[in-house]
Amino acid sequence: MPQGDIRRARPGDVPEILAMVRDLAEYEKALHEATATEEQFQRDLFGDDPKVFAHVVEHDDADHRLGGFAIWFLNYSTWLGRHGLYLEDLYVRPALRGAGYGKRLLGTLARECIDNGYGRLEWWVLDWNEPALGFYRNLGALPMDDWTVHRVTGDDLATLAREGGP
Repeated sequence: MPQGDIRRARPGDVPEILAMVRDLAEYEKALHEATATEEQFQRDLFGDDPKVFAHVVEHDDADHRLGGFAIWFLNYSTWLGRHGLYLEDLYVRPALRGAGYGKRLLGTLARECIDNGYGRLEWWVLDWNEPALGFYRNLGALPMDDWTVHRVTGDDLATLAREGGP
């Protein structure tokens, strides 16, 4: 493939995708939380019934085969009565930013939405990540300031399952 082509990820891409995930986690000051393994990515992206998907940017240079990635999955809007696409992570290697790869990855996901009748494309952005916020604003993305993300993990998740479940 020529430089800059966007394509669906393949099993051989997993080591490089995982390395970029760790680069992203380090940038987001959360490397200690990035515990995923190659085996998990292989299973979840390419197993019998994948629920998560990835696109990558081809960019062969001296050090890397890939220039970036987008990892996504489907969600569902009860208000729209349609699936949407949730972008879990978008990453372009720092040296390649400004080359249009991020916009093309998002454009590919937008096309995925249009082609499949999905009602929206959404993602989260850290409130301190001004470069990303500016990039997304320039694409027409709007922040949803009225919503607060909540999360339950680890021991609290186990406690909730035990005390609040059947």
